[in-house]
Amino acid sequence: MSNPELVVMLTHHDFTVSDAPAIFERCKESKARCWGMKEHPLPPQEMKRLFSQMKACGRTTFLEVVAYTEEEGLAGAELAAWCGCDVLMGTCFFDSINDYCHAHQLRYMPFVGKVTGRPSVLGGTIEGMVAEARQYVAKGAYGIDLLGYRYEGDALRMIHAFVHQVEAPVCLAGSIDSFQRLNEVKEVSPWAFTIGSAFFDNRFSVGADEAQCPVGENVTTDPYARFCRQIDLVCDFMTK
Repeated sequence: MSNPELVVMLTHHDFTVSDAPAIFERCKESKARCWGMKEHPLPPQEMKRLFSQMKACGRTTFLEVVAYTEEEGLAGAELAAWCGCDVLMGTCFFDSINDYCHAHQLRYMPFVGKVTGRPSVLGGTIEGMVAEARQYVAKGAYGIDLLGYRYEGDALRMIHAFVHQVEAPVCLAGSIDSFQRLNEVKEVSPWAFTIGSAFFDNRFSVGADEAQCPVGENVTTDPYARFCRQIDLVCDFMTK
């Protein structure tokens, strides 16, 4: 079984940060192979340039669209295709979005369950979400964007059941903010997982989780260096 892939999201509280290009430039040599952002609020031209830079560095690119209507979701898919993105995450599933992704070589990973708000919250039953996922995958979706730790019920129970019952790539997205949760992700072993806000909040720096933190030299006043160091800490932690 392969280790879950870290997707570094240049986002804080479900919005792309204004200095996303500068962060990637400083951290492009880090161990993370997958990078992404949200659809707001970076201007489209800036997003396209940044995705191009990521792909030039051999990175797999993700756009997560926090949208719940067909019109907004389709606009997000069009933006992802125009930017040359590899994977479209998010949106509520619609056949029109799925068809567009297939026509434009986008890997589509929609939400399941009842997703509301921004930052997003997940509701619904485990059985219902598994059934949704199977239906979407049968229609050709590449995988599923699961807001596991945003679940209003027993999150860990839901994550275990979902990942083990859905035979497709699952990206566990949102609120992975401690080494304890990284241990849980390793145990469940989804295809991938995202971290965004937790890096900006320095949740994987020394002192953030002293009982679990595997190394002790992550002390720096340079926020970009600290961001890069946290990425490598997480990558190392997931492979040990």
